[in-house]
Amino acid sequence: MAATKVGTICVIGGTGNLGAALAKRWAVAGHNVLIGSREASKAEEKATQLNAAHGTNIQGHDNVSVAEHADLIVLAVPFSSQASILNEIKAAVQGKIVVDTTVPLKPPKVMRVQLPEEGSAAVIAQQLLGDDVRVVSSFHNVAAHKLATDAEIQCDALVFGDDKDARQLVVNLANDAGLRGLHAGVLGNSAAAEAMTSILIFMNRHYAVDGAGIQITGTLDISCHDA
Repeated sequence: MAATKVGTICVIGGTGNLGAALAKRWAVAGHNVLIGSREASKAEEKATQLNAAHGTNIQGHDNVSVAEHADLIVLAVPFSSQASILNEIKAAVQGKIVVDTTVPLKPPKVMRVQLPEEGSAAVIAQQLLGDDVRVVSSFHNVAAHKLATDAEIQCDALVFGDDKDARQLVVNLANDAGLRGLHAGVLGNSAAAEAMTSILIFMNRHYAVDGAGIQITGTLDISCHDA
């Protein structure tokens, strides 16, 4: 299957587990991928490692540089770093799509749902970046260590966003990453998936699961795009 045409993708937080795994999967699928870090040298080192392991051509630079050169920006950082990094790249992402994977986990009680006053991390991102940025939220409920492998993953990626075209683009990117991307409504609905992450962490521990995920049951008509 041909990769979705999105131009250049950059993954901010691409040296972390989730960011590196997504970058690798998209690069293998044929996308032009950059990874960013606050320290360019760390991003460059991670890109070199991924390229050696998977035969890809990922490049690494500092956060602002990759955001400036990308058409679509993916944020894969801890909640504690979300605001500062969004403010760092704000000018570079105007007029673009930003995909926020942030989950509002507050250690050490990561098995307890602790949504922010704004309602969700995705809403925070939209408020910080402004109306000229189309924020989409996804990839909260998939285990990063599974994405890092080449194995097929039985997991759905719920995709939230107020702009339906941007949301569809990220649904397609989820498919390119080997998941099943599904429209899940407006950006505010992201609160449900963000909260579910803490529940899945609890279930992983309680039932000794190696990375529980979510699958939507039933036969879905994927041709429906009117919501």
